[in-house]
Order: sequence, then structure tokens, then C-alpha cells
Amino acid sequence: MATPLATHLFSPLSFSTSRNRFSCSKIQRNSKHAKILNSNGPQKLNLSKFRKHDRQSTRFLQMGSQGMRFERKLSIQAMDGAGTGNTSTISRNVFAVMHLLVSLGIILAADKFLKQAFVAASIKFPSALFGMFCIFSVLMILDSIVPAAANGLMNFFEPAFLFIQRWLPLFYVPSLVVLPLSVRDIPAASGVKICYIVAGGWLASLCVAGFTAIAVRKMVKTEMTEAEPMAKPSPFSTLELWSWSGIFVVSFVGALFYPASLGTSARTCLPFLLSSTVLGYIFGSGLPSSIKKVFHPIICCALSAVLAALAFGYASGSGLDPVLGNYLTKVASDPGAGDILMGFLGSVILSFAFSMFKQRKLVKRHAAEIFTSVIIATVFSLYSTALAGRLVGLEPSLTVSILPRCITVALALSIVSLFEGTNSSLTAAVVVVTGLIGANFVQVVLDKLRLRDPIARGIATASSAHGLGTAALSAKEPEALPFCAIAYALTGIFGSLLCSVPAVRQSLLAVVG
Repeated sequence: MATPLATHLFSPLSFSTSRNRFSCSKIQRNSKHAKILNSNGPQKLNLSKFRKHDRQSTRFLQMGSQGMRFERKLSIQAMDGAGTGNTSTISRNVFAVMHLLVSLGIILAADKFLKQAFVAASIKFPSALFGMFCIFSVLMILDSIVPAAANGLMNFFEPAFLFIQRWLPLFYVPSLVVLPLSVRDIPAASGVKICYIVAGGWLASLCVAGFTAIAVRKMVKTEMTEAEPMAKPSPFSTLELWSWSGIFVVSFVGALFYPASLGTSARTCLPFLLSSTVLGYIFGSGLPSSIKKVFHPIICCALSAVLAALAFGYASGSGLDPVLGNYLTKVASDPGAGDILMGFLGSVILSFAFSMFKQRKLVKRHAAEIFTSVIIATVFSLYSTALAGRLVGLEPSLTVSILPRCITVALALSIVSLFEGTNSSLTAAVVVVTGLIGANFVQVVLDKLRLRDPIARGIATASSAHGLGTAALSAKEPEALPFCAIAYALTGIFGSLLCSVPAVRQSLLAVVG
């Protein structure tokens, strides 16, 4: 709120006063010679005009002083109404929270309804993907008929979209936390083969997507235009850090002394395991960028949850495995912290509709580069993974489990559910590891490959390292963010559509052997 002093200093009237004083002093200094210089040379000066101007300036200054007294009065009244301002601020904050809860609740409810409907109808197609198409279609129809309604719908769901964007890495974490349980039955030799396929496959997919985009760009010769600005989520506050810390301490001690206070061990462990995961993400997000290059926030996040589980297992005498089992139960009636986080994956897919609609003009303008690159990169990723698994002698079930390595977790899990005998925990872990590789090395590799076009860099990153790679690149290259966001969504969408075709699934299984 402006103080009377600030109002006086930054008022236009005060600047007018100083300018008039400067003009008068300048005139007095030059009055002796009664001449003034202009662009055409010296001319005689009419002093009578300046005397008239001085009288007008004096009246103007008097009016200015009256205006400043009026502004001071307004400032004092504003200070007296500070209490009313605080009340209105509280009201706005309450309204913002309610807006977020309602918009996010609608998206979560829609995702749950679609899942139940698809299960009841025995439809194997990803329900969230269908919902995303429906939302996008509604937005496009409204935009062509009543543009104001489409914008209003976008504004209504923007808080939910920003919430999902802000906490997106958390939804990938559960698969890393329970990784010790997922890979226990996998032979060490098979684990090494998987690592080679993941690392080599990421590099190959990056090259295919990037160079395809460059080749198409040269053919179509479409000039880049400025994209729609992408809203950024707010940073984490100290209040959030201390609030989650308090929840962790209280729930950890409560679960230790009252292990069945919430009915089951999974529910009792849920608060401190969830808060430890969130605290790890907040702490990791605040690390210097030089550290985050090798220690990504999602690693810090998973490590924090594992350490909390290890501490509780040691203090309670139960050991680590039962606590990790409580972290991700995969039982709807008895969910753990990981089940709560992964429950948002469907809403992530639904939110793709809003991001794609916001960049619809960009998609239309660069459709040739985007769609060609995404389609070729997705097909290459699926079939090259299947072929690589067969060449290195990896077990067919494990090869099928890592087929969607370049597709975001939410849709990758839907894809492997279309096949039989797969390890969904391994799928999620491989997808996250692929994203971590991309997040740490994508900029260096793109520079080495001399891929300097923002379209090629964005598409190559998202097509090979999905959300985590997108977040890492867009943080340093905002001009590539729109193309990252579009390719990130389209890669998962096209991969899901492709694997939903029975003939494609059979051909992939034939390559796997």
C-alpha cells in the first residue's frame, strides 16, 4: 500500500513541478541575452510569452499541491481501511482454495467414473485417454461456437492444471520407492541388459525424433511464431515445508506407538510415508541447479521415502519390506501413500486436453513437424525395444514390460495392461529411469548432435524422456516448452492408440519372440 511519502515521490505532479522549476531557471539564465538555440540556429526570445507561461506554471503548481494534499488524504483513508483489505485478502485466499478443490475434484471424479465404466464394459482402451479426447473435443467445439465459454472453461480448470503440473514428479515416485521389491526376482544379468536397452534406447529415440523434425522442417519451411505463454506453478513456501514436517513427526510417532490406530498398517503408515515423500520433493526442488544435474529432485524424493520406511522398519522391528509393501498396496480398499499418489496419474492424462487446447494454434501451424516426428519416434521406440530385447536374450515377459519406456507412466501402465504376464512395477521404474537419464543429459547430447532448432529440441526431448526430460529442458530453454508439452502428450496418446490395435500387439510379441 502506498504511503503518503511514496505517493508524493511517485506522483506525476511532483515530476511536473521539478520540470517547471528546471525550465524557469533555464529561462532566467538565458534572459540576459534574450536568445535561445533551436535546430535552425539562434532566434530572438519573446520574454512576455515566458512571463505569461510563468503565471500559468504558478497556477499549475498550486493545483499540483492541492492534488497532492488530496492524494495524501486518500492514502490516510486507505491506511484506515487496512483491516478491510486484510479481510478481503483472506476471502480471496479461501475462494482460491475452494476453486482448486472443486476443479481438481471434478477431474478426479471424472477419471474414477471413466475407469469404473470401462471396467464394467470390459473395454481395455485407456479410460483417461478417452476422457482426454472428450474434453479436447468439447473445448474445440465451444471455441468455434462460443469462444468465451471455452476460455471460461479453461480458466475454471486452470488451478487444477497448475496443481497437477506443480506436483507431477511426485506421481512417478512410488515405482522408484518400491523398486527393491520389484526387481528382487529379476536376475542380475537381466537387470544389466535392461539398463543397456534403456540407456541406448533413449539415445536412439532422441536422435530419431530430433533429426526427423529437422528433415521435415527443411521440407515444409514453416517459420516459428511466438507460442502462447505457459503458466508456471508457484514455488514452495517455508510454511509448506514446516507443515509437512509437523505431519511427518506426529504421524511417525503415532504409527510407532499405535500401529493399528487407523484400522490397518497401510493406512496408519500412509501419513508419514506420504509426508516424507513430499518433504523429499520440496527439499530436492530447492537444491542448487548444479546439484540437481546429478541428484534430480525425484531421486531425493524417492530416497526420502525409502529412508523413512527404513527408519520405521528398524524402530518397529518389522523390517523394510513390510513397510514398502504398505507404501504401494495396489488394493483400492486399503490404499497406501503410493496408491494415493498414483491415483493422480489419470488426471495427468485428462489435463493434456487443456495444454493441447492452449497450444492449438501452434499444433496447427507446425502439424507436419510435430505429428511426423512423434509418430516415427513412437513406432521406432516400441519396435526397437522389442528387437533389442530379443537380440540380447532378455526374457520375453521382461521385454514386453519395458516396451513403453519412452511414454509417460500413466499411459505406459495402461499399455502394458493390454499384454499378459507383465511386471507393471518394472514398467513404471524403467519409465522413470528413462526420464531421469533424459533430465540429466538431454541438453548436452542435443548440443553435441548440433540440434539447435527449438522445435527439434522440444520434440526430441519429450519423445525420448517424456515429462522429466521436458521439465529439465524447459527450465533452461522456455522457447522449447510448448513443443515439449505437445510432443509429451502426443507420444503417449499415439503409443496407446497403436498398442490398442490387436494386430500391432501381435506384431510386437512376434518381434519379442
